[in-house]
Amino acid sequence: MTQHLAAIDIGTNSIHLVVARFGEGTQFEVVAREKEMVRLGSGPGDLKQLQPDSIERGIETLRRFRRIADISGAKVYAVATSAVREAHNAHVFLDRARQEAGIEVEIVSGVEEARLIHLGVLQALAVYDRRLVLIDIGGGSTEVLVGERGETLTAASLKLGAIRLTRRFFRTERLHPGAVDSCRRYVRSNLVPVAREVRRLGFELAVGSSGTIQTVAAMANAARGEPAPRTFNGFELGRSEVVAAVEALIAADTVGQRRRLAGVDPARADILLAGAIILEQVTGELGIERLTVSDYALREGVLLDALARERGGALHHLQDLRRRSVMHLLELMDDDPEHSRRAARLALSLFDQTRRWHGLGDAARELLEAGTLLANVGLFVSHSGHHKHSYYVIRNSDHLSGFTDHEIELIALIARYHRKSAPKAKHREFAALRPSDQGLVRVAAALSRVGIALDRTRSGLVEAVEVREDGDEIVIEARPTDSADLTLELFTAGERAPLLAEVLGRPVRVTAPERPPAASLSA
Repeated sequence: MTQHLAAIDIGTNSIHLVVARFGEGTQFEVVAREKEMVRLGSGPGDLKQLQPDSIERGIETLRRFRRIADISGAKVYAVATSAVREAHNAHVFLDRARQEAGIEVEIVSGVEEARLIHLGVLQALAVYDRRLVLIDIGGGSTEVLVGERGETLTAASLKLGAIRLTRRFFRTERLHPGAVDSCRRYVRSNLVPVAREVRRLGFELAVGSSGTIQTVAAMANAARGEPAPRTFNGFELGRSEVVAAVEALIAADTVGQRRRLAGVDPARADILLAGAIILEQVTGELGIERLTVSDYALREGVLLDALARERGGALHHLQDLRRRSVMHLLELMDDDPEHSRRAARLALSLFDQTRRWHGLGDAARELLEAGTLLANVGLFVSHSGHHKHSYYVIRNSDHLSGFTDHEIELIALIARYHRKSAPKAKHREFAALRPSDQGLVRVAAALSRVGIALDRTRSGLVEAVEVREDGDEIVIEARPTDSADLTLELFTAGERAPLLAEVLGRPVRVTAPERPPAASLSA
């Protein structure tokens, strides 16, 4: 079976496309590769606003990339990173991408970005069995990850990017006295907690990906007097060579002079000094003496992640990764995880037995499970309004690996609506969803409410549920463990059933089997 997939990486500096052909396994052949330096993060301020001209360039690039992907009939997966992630008007870009280019763009968190880069790197270098520290320097952020055998041991996304720091420290054509030292101090101060964690975990080798690192490698290669290789994949770069590259960039104290340095990509010359300083400080603070360059990064990771989704999560155990991350957050922040597990099991059983009415598929089922498992993590903050705290905790957690930003939003909303108010158009986050996603959240929240209610006493009194029709009604029969008294469970589930009745379009009644009369005692 041959399958074509396309990945688009929408970064702060550039937008990249790769179209690949997959066979039966996970190896792929690249059939098209494109890059456009769009500079989405080119406006004033700290990446808080996408400028109209940047949006226009981005949309035109996406239209072109869509046409290229269509030549191979490739399904397109697109992700956006720092510039779109941080922009207040990101919705403008996302809406236009959907409407004008026919591309659904997912915003990924910094930690998820690091995981995907790691996934891509593992296809480029034979490093799977070795503990590595991975560095990726983008236009808006730098991702640092320690991984081993495909697992992420720690990951961080730092607001240290080549464009971001250029705007902060190197705005003018000519280098300002003191700017380099100020930039170095700023980078070091942001690296402190990450460096401490990386040193604690340790690593066998260091890997670097990104245009900045490849350009520094090209400068080092030119300084060695070597001809430019066809690819820098696997190229080893010494820390002393990084320092030498930075010093050469400082000595060429205008952007024009930097463009003429051997190995420098002229289109990157205006932001290269900031990116090279980040690399210099990261290698120094993390104790990296040699760095191996990876040609693959985020877009290749997105390709492989997309393949996993297309083929049911088999690749790198994607579904296991997602579920493990949910369970980790559950154990970390829920003081009664067994209750949440029971509630999720009951909610999933209700989902399966009511499919003919709600019509949702397995993707929605997974989100329901995650939302129900995590419904009570907000109790860690406060009991009062804990459903709203659960939304905040889930939405801002770095623990949910393998999910897109959009999926995390849906999980957070399912948890937010597990009690109290039903979803309403006046709720800002709910109103921002597309109609199909609003429907998903309403169904999942309705099922979650009843599943949680059926463990109201947190004692596991309900062993199973059975759904049947009785005339116009949908009857949910709760089967007790042994001869347990389900009075409180039935009352609470009945109170929380109206939303379920609304989304299924039928009256819902929650009941239990009639208890046999107590046997009479005789002498």
